Amino acid sequence: MTIQYPHTIENGQGEILTFDAVEHEPDGDRVVGENWVQPGFGPPMHTHFLQDEVFTVISGKIGYQILGGPEQFAGPGETAIFKRGVPHRFWNAGDDVLHCKAWVKPADNFVYFLTGIFDAQKKSGKAQPDMFDAAFLLTRYKSEFDMLEIPVFVKKVIFPVVVFFGKLLGKYKHFADAPEPVKA
Repeated sequence: MTIQYPHTIENGQGEILTFDAVEHEPDGDRVVGENWVQPGFGPPMHTHFLQDEVFTVISGKIGYQILGGPEQFAGPGETAIFKRGVPHRFWNAGDDVLHCKAWVKPADNFVYFLTGIFDAQKKSGKAQPDMFDAAFLLTRYKSEFDMLEIPVFVKKVIFPVVVFFGKLLGKYKHFADAPEPVKA
């Protein structure tokens, strides 16, 4: 699958991301872009097993937390860094739109995965993505991404069953060109 840049996605739940470009570097590709997050919104606790993620606040106030750590905050000109493999979350902790510049490295399937998750949220009309799409994405890319708020039993037992029936029902035609997962 080829993604054309800039590539903008919206989840219908207060977040817009624009991936501006992929920069080719000697030690791996880096995707650069920016986000706009409405007050009180942001992703739940999650992990990128392979990617480092960095946000620099342009305007607004970002709240962020590493699993088990205290809530922290950053304002314009300040940066929040999330190392690969470290569970984290962030949200707009201010009263105005949070706008950040960001990068993720290595790029791997990051843009594809988030595009799928955001589309699944729009499809469901809720913060929880459409069950069939979430099951597909979180099962296929489990070596790259994890959502900690989903119980392990659901991810290991329920999601594979949902994917099986989703395939039988023809619910995954829009994932026909899904890239192969990257193994750690």
